[in-house]
Amino acid sequence: MTNPDMIFHHTFFASSVRRYACVAALVSMLSACTGATSNATDSSNSQQSPHGEGEKPMASKTQAVQGKPVVYQVFTRLFGNTNTTNTPWGTIEQNGVGKFNDFTPAALSGIKALGTTHIWYTGVPHHAVINDYTAYGISNDDPDVVKGRAGSPYAVKDYYSVNPDLAVDPANRLAEFDALIERTHAAGMQVIIDIVPNHVARDYQSLAAPEGVKDFGQGDDTRVEYARNNNFYYVVGQPFVVPQPENNYQPLGGDPHPLADGQFDENPAKWTGNGARAAQPSANDWYETVKVNYGVRPDGSYDFPTLPDGYADKGFAEHHAFWQDKSLPDSWYKFHDIVHYWLDRGVDGFRYDMAEMVPVEFWSFLNASIKVKKPNAFLLAEVYQPHLYRDYIHLGKMDYLYDKVEFYDGLKAVMQGHGDASVLAETQTRMQDIEAHMLHFLENHDEQRIAAPEFAGSAEKGKPALVVSALISRSPTMLYFGQDVGEDGSEETGFGDPSRTTIFDYAGVPAHQRWMNNGAFDGGQLSDTERQLREFYIKVMNISAQHPAMQGDYMSLHSANVAQQGEYDDKTFAFARWQDDARLLVASQFTSSRKQFDLVVPEAVIQQWSLPPGEYELVDLLTEAPYTMTVSPEGIGSVSLTLVPLQSVVLELAQ
Repeated sequence: MTNPDMIFHHTFFASSVRRYACVAALVSMLSACTGATSNATDSSNSQQSPHGEGEKPMASKTQAVQGKPVVYQVFTRLFGNTNTTNTPWGTIEQNGVGKFNDFTPAALSGIKALGTTHIWYTGVPHHAVINDYTAYGISNDDPDVVKGRAGSPYAVKDYYSVNPDLAVDPANRLAEFDALIERTHAAGMQVIIDIVPNHVARDYQSLAAPEGVKDFGQGDDTRVEYARNNNFYYVVGQPFVVPQPENNYQPLGGDPHPLADGQFDENPAKWTGNGARAAQPSANDWYETVKVNYGVRPDGSYDFPTLPDGYADKGFAEHHAFWQDKSLPDSWYKFHDIVHYWLDRGVDGFRYDMAEMVPVEFWSFLNASIKVKKPNAFLLAEVYQPHLYRDYIHLGKMDYLYDKVEFYDGLKAVMQGHGDASVLAETQTRMQDIEAHMLHFLENHDEQRIAAPEFAGSAEKGKPALVVSALISRSPTMLYFGQDVGEDGSEETGFGDPSRTTIFDYAGVPAHQRWMNNGAFDGGQLSDTERQLREFYIKVMNISAQHPAMQGDYMSLHSANVAQQGEYDDKTFAFARWQDDARLLVASQFTSSRKQFDLVVPEAVIQQWSLPPGEYELVDLLTEAPYTMTVSPEGIGSVSLTLVPLQSVVLELAQ
């Protein structure tokens, strides 16, 4: 959870170019109204000649499977909200809220049209919220330790229930979520929800926990800073003090509330979620949360067994067996029970918030228990330190990690006009052994919207980036709701600043609302530009999800083409993808200028494709325009390209 306030399946195999183009066209028609693993990379950090010397294809390191996951992240309380008021710090009555029931078959069909295999319903577990649900036995939350009026979804208050805001009938909220799971499955997609093991809300109390399950902290010895089976850490002898406000901040924007008095009763104080140990955390700390204790002593040493050497190469069953006779800290068992509760309700996977702040051994214990029960469970984690990636994949048994620090950050710089596209090839090289596990994205709830002036200032600039991000590897791709219609996140809604769609307050999301069209989910209010953008996303994401080359090999064409010293430059990027007879050449340019050049296809690719000298027909899967590749007697391919501003081509070789 890189909080913005911190400043800080259907399987598709095209048997021919025409068949693929026809299906792509059909998918495009659906846009108005309306689902692996991999390993690939690039050797372009070496000096490669135009003839491909030093340019080596990067073969699959794991067995290819049909289909590539596409994750659609939706902020659940915002998705179905038709209210356009957007009063800063507005109440639920003023600004409205979306419900589970808003995900109708039509809405789910529109999500599915983007190639989606998994929907990540963000903000489902019951978190702290400034709304009165005392009639349902729920205690009121204190604005002094809640961010925004609708609350942060990462300050979970009850892991055995769901956010009452999301239910038509709060008393029936779990049943309404169960029904959403059923509808999502019926639409051919799977369900992911958040699990936040590093921290919980300051006022955690579960009303729905199964019999015999104790709340976090219920049995803690609060006389000591640390004990192995305490769920929290304590600032012994000192009560919690609400942070000193900065920049004239007032809870709820200064609106009166009976609990907004600058005080919160917690004695002794607990460590704050980001690890701050003071009784009075900073306004920039995660003060709305408390840190969970996994048996890591205050000096950083471990109070639990560690994995023996060699376990990075062992499977889920061996990891699961290893932990069965071990005595472990209480928090491990609490989160084990929580995830299995949700699996039993039909949830198909989890997105783990700030996973790197929890020991990798815990993830071995937890994820192995999930996989022996549900082998196809989808496990996605937030890890931002590249030197930890392999431990959390191989030892922690994560399926996927965010490729934020490496690929996303490099691609963002190219989109903004100050980055060099060579970094993309270099990143793929560094990630060669784990690229299948590194989920790609251009937007999520933590990041700025592409169309925001603080990012790129135009959703159109996301087009070449989408092609590169979604098609370069065998990794899953994630989209954020509203991304496909150019949402810009410009609303001033209360807590936090514009450029990111709020996760803290009640709001409507304007461009998304135009696609939603008052619940018809048919794009009826979209502008022509927004409609064309969504059609582009549908085409690209269905190639990503369905084209067989996406599960095959990869080679960068970048260094071979930069070496030509023509109009192909550091703001252009090209690569090849292939598996068996499915063969693609992909080229994108990120500038506002027209570019004309002959795309060089190195000898190494031509050899892999077993192409003798001659001419070969290609078709652009994005426009159906025909192209020709000429293979010289020396075994070098060439395709004449003219790319208008921000254009990409995805050229498929005719079989």
